[in-house]
Amino acid sequence: MDWREQYRVSGIVALGGCLEFYDFAIFLFFTDVIGQQFFPVGMPSWLTTVQTWGLFAAGYLFRPLGGIVLAHFGDLFGRQRVFAFSILLMAASTLGIGLLPTYQAVGVVAPFMLLFFRILQGIAIGGELPGAWTFVTEHVPPRRVGLVCGIVCCGLTLGILLATSVAAAVTSTLSLDDTQQWGWRLPFLLGGVFGLAGMKLRRMLNETPVFMNLRRRRLLVPELPLRAVLKTEVRGVVRSAFVTWVLSSVVVLTLMLPMTLHGTYGFDKEGALCAASISTVFLAIGVVVGGALLDQIGAAKFYILFGVLLLAAAACYYNMAGASVLELNVMAGMVGLAGGVCAGTPYVMVSSFPARIRYTGVSFAYNVSYALFGGVIPLIVNSLSPLGAMAHVLYFSVISLFAFGLGASLLLRSGQLRPSD
Repeated sequence: MDWREQYRVSGIVALGGCLEFYDFAIFLFFTDVIGQQFFPVGMPSWLTTVQTWGLFAAGYLFRPLGGIVLAHFGDLFGRQRVFAFSILLMAASTLGIGLLPTYQAVGVVAPFMLLFFRILQGIAIGGELPGAWTFVTEHVPPRRVGLVCGIVCCGLTLGILLATSVAAAVTSTLSLDDTQQWGWRLPFLLGGVFGLAGMKLRRMLNETPVFMNLRRRRLLVPELPLRAVLKTEVRGVVRSAFVTWVLSSVVVLTLMLPMTLHGTYGFDKEGALCAASISTVFLAIGVVVGGALLDQIGAAKFYILFGVLLLAAAACYYNMAGASVLELNVMAGMVGLAGGVCAGTPYVMVSSFPARIRYTGVSFAYNVSYALFGGVIPLIVNSLSPLGAMAHVLYFSVISLFAFGLGASLLLRSGQLRPSD
């Protein structure tokens, strides 16, 4: 496969990931409206809020199950078909949410139907990212693994940005009454159409050469893939769990940036959202640049370099309070660039497992780790809120120290960390 075909595959995979993460994230921006539409009118507002966020959390709770099940079939029967199925499942469930009858129409059935579709979204997203990383890295030579990982991460970042932009467009264009009555459905219907288009693109992709080689040589795992992972690859699972913590920390802190700037530092909502958008754009740039650097300098020097950049991000967080608009946006961009360390996560993960159980190994480590850390990180940061700006400074400093430690350990092993066939 020449480099043009490799980048075509990477682009299609990244686009599909963008659309699938849009579908999963759009729920977050309409939780208030969804609560009003799918629960009784007379219910206390706090209870409605708790139940709506419970529905949102259900998607995260079912991510590990979806990831393990889909990865199981991916390691046994092929990456391409399972990979295409995950986006079909996401598109169908998102479209289903957009077409659901409300509580006023069908009563108590409505929230249970919403829960069902949210669970399907969680199952789909659980297999998406591990599938994307596995699929795209098995289509390229080792010298381009970092770059294609960065391109896929860029697509996912842009999916979150797309969800934010669509939500902002709907709420700013329609009146509050129109948004509550029917406008909230538009982003879900649009997401369903996006997902179906992404599935059509994915069906154009061929099975990975690595999997085809395994099947031809009859080297596919003869037992339950997860059992093989837990039996022989515990070290890879632990390493992958820690680098997933780095990725989830950066993602959650990026999503929390508007809240931090507005609630902790006192910036107005518009200025906070603008700075957060700039940070997200530079995060998308940072993961591509970071992935390209990985291929050039190796994982050891990559993590040492980004350890320095994460310290710079910590300094930016410390100095954001009282900054001018220009200074704030520049520092927000710097924080986003430091998030380019996320490109190292898929690189380390696909390098930690042999090809025959790679999909399962990556999926198990990623989803279990993200389910744990993704929910705990906001609690940790919020518990440090009495420290003000120092809360984020301390958290970014910890990530930086971990990056330095990982880089140093790899350097002692001559930086050898490459995906195997």
